[in-house]
Amino acid sequence: MIELSWRAGLDEARAGEVRALAAAATDVDGTPPLGEHVLMHLTDPGATHLLALDGDDVLLGVAQLDAAEGADEATAELVVHPGHRRAGLGRRIVEEVLARAGGTLRVWAHGQHPGAVALAARLGFTPVRELWQMRRSLLDGLPDPELPAGVRLRPFVPGQDDDEFLRVNNAAFDWHPEQGGWDRAQLRLREAEPWFDPAGFLLAVDESDRLLGFHWTKVHTDPEPIGEVYVLGVDPSARGMRLGAALTLAGLQHLRERGQSRVMLYVEADNAPAVRLYSGMGFTRWQADVSYRR
Repeated sequence: MIELSWRAGLDEARAGEVRALAAAATDVDGTPPLGEHVLMHLTDPGATHLLALDGDDVLLGVAQLDAAEGADEATAELVVHPGHRRAGLGRRIVEEVLARAGGTLRVWAHGQHPGAVALAARLGFTPVRELWQMRRSLLDGLPDPELPAGVRLRPFVPGQDDDEFLRVNNAAFDWHPEQGGWDRAQLRLREAEPWFDPAGFLLAVDESDRLLGFHWTKVHTDPEPIGEVYVLGVDPSARGMRLGAALTLAGLQHLRERGQSRVMLYVEADNAPAVRLYSGMGFTRWQADVSYRR
């Protein structure tokens, strides 16, 4: 008998079980089933989780529901253990999340796993957003970044550059549902991650040290070693200076110097200028994450 149980925030032991379940799914599917935001908020008292537990209290599936008060839509992500799929558990979880959300719901399907795509269709979800993962080799030649006169690169200094980063990030991504509207708490969460390295968080500043743009890189070690263009943003007031290309190249060079042979990034499929920039730098589409809505 499998029981579905709602929990507000998880203790560290249960959070570890969720991470282990996600890792097992990644090994089978080749794609992590839960996004970074989900994994960062497993123990957050404000995060709502639906656990699928067997009679021995073993975790077989999990969903995280983000239904902020007053929001028009709720969002969710979920995963079922590979050994317990094709038995209706995924459908039970989604239907329970729908009932809890009580209105419009968006659910992510990372990597467009065939089972997730089929379940979305059966339950009347339609795709509304597509996030591409693009990749390229770092073994090929990389041109040197060309910075405008009076602009230099330096690493991010935690505690010193927080406010300027948040100002530029929130201005550059005021349209973005996950990247916009950050505060210090969002920044602190990421600075506490084991992958955080301020030396790979490159800032483009003018002669007065005012921030014009940034390239925050990341290095993954699991399930495979690969660098990432984690976030790249340019102050709207500095657009037209070709900082995006220069910052991208500077970050790629840094990742190669760190010993990485490949690099990945995520970009909205309908962000034509960004796709064009990255395609021109040798990135090609690797896979896609799709958000479904009902």
